[in-house]
This record gives sequence, C-alpha cells and structure tokens, in this order.
Amino acid sequence: MADGFRVEERGPLLTVTLARPPVNVLDVATLRGLEAALRGVPARRELRALLVRSSLPGVFSAGMDVAEHAPERASEMLDAVRSLFVAFDSLPQSTVAAVDGRCRGGAFELLLLCDAVFATPASDFAFPEVDVGCFPPLAVALLPSLVGSAAAELTLAGATLSAAEAARLGLVTRVTEDPDEAARAYAESISGKSAAVVAVARRALREAGGVGFPERLRRAEAIYRDSLLRTEDAAEGVRAFVEKRKPVWKHR
Repeated sequence: MADGFRVEERGPLLTVTLARPPVNVLDVATLRGLEAALRGVPARRELRALLVRSSLPGVFSAGMDVAEHAPERASEMLDAVRSLFVAFDSLPQSTVAAVDGRCRGGAFELLLLCDAVFATPASDFAFPEVDVGCFPPLAVALLPSLVGSAAAELTLAGATLSAAEAARLGLVTRVTEDPDEAARAYAESISGKSAAVVAVARRALREAGGVGFPERLRRAEAIYRDSLLRTEDAAEGVRAFVEKRKPVWKHR
C-alpha cells in the first residue's frame, strides 16, 4: 500500500481501495500516487473495469485536504486534481464506485466521472467547499449538465444529499446494502462486451454534450485560479478551518 490506497487485480476487475484512516483525506501525494497507479491501465485490455472503494466502514472519503486549498498551495493542488481526473476520465475501461458512508468534496467529484456508483442507504454526499471559502472545480464543470438547477444548491449552499436523493438526481446508480457486490456484478456484465466498443461508447458519452470534460474543467480551474484565489475570503476560509473557528467573511 502506498500514499493511502492499495491496488488489487481480480480477473477483469482492477480495484483501488482508499485506505488512509481516519477519513481517507485526499492530499496531493495521494492524488499523484493514484495518477501514477493508472498510467499503465489503458493498455491493459484484459482489465475491463476499475472499481474505487474504501477500506473504512462508514466513510468513503472526507475529500481534499483543506489546508491544501490555501492560496499559496492551491496551484499545486489544482494541478494534481486536474492530472488525476483527466487520466481517470480518459480510461478506456469502465469505472465504478462502491460507497459506504460519508463522501465529500474531491471524492464526490471523482464519483461524477464514474460510469456507475453504488451506495449503501446510510451514505451521504456533499460539496462543502463553499464553507471554507472555495468551490469544487470539477463539480461546477459537470453538475449543470448532470442535475440542472440542483447544481446551485449543491455547490453554493453545500447541501448534503442522502443516498436516495443522490439516486433520484442520477448521481448514484443504485442504493444497495452491498455496494461492493453490486459493483463487481456490474464489472462482470461489462467483461462480456467488446472492449473496443465499450471504450468508444464511453468516449462518446463524454463528448456528446459538445465541449468535452477536459475543456470544461480547464475553464472552471481558470476561474478558481484567476478570480477565487484573489479574494480575501478564500484565504480566510482555510485559516478558519485550520484554526477550528467560524470564518469571518469580508465579502471581498
């Protein structure tokens, strides 16, 4: 195991298990490690699906390390996020997630790139970035086309979704008591299809809306770098979180 996760192969399924107690926080090192673990995967056509899960009962991930959202560290964080998410999105293999419990921020963003998400009834999902003076770039790039007007409630209000609510919005494929088993059954169903056809169809799904995901992410990231990081409140939100106090917004 390296950088808070482990990678295992079982038949046509490659499993990435987040394993960084207590809450699977994703820092730059973890993101870089995950990206490195994916580099040889596109050429492995015997692998038909990739599963992302957690080793921690009741917690999928608390998302990105808040300290790395500080203006002086945000550029490195954004580079790592973009590199991992673009690599994940460009995989020819189908991607699936099994969620049990809390899923926040950057981890929830990763789920938006999955072809299928299975979650326990006790799972919940949120983008709480607004509470620490920032926003989730990938989420703002993808959510408007995925959930319409609900995108504002999720990103501007930081609303928490139950598994059932996430399923109604189409962000969760199915609510089940055993998401790992559901994900493996999904992978088995994919393994009987043509790898070439699945890869092309997966690309078509991502490009059918016009502007592709990498370009949408680039635009959202540019706003993050050029506008958000120049506000005083972006720095205040991170300081308040680290100091365990309520932020004092200056609204500028």
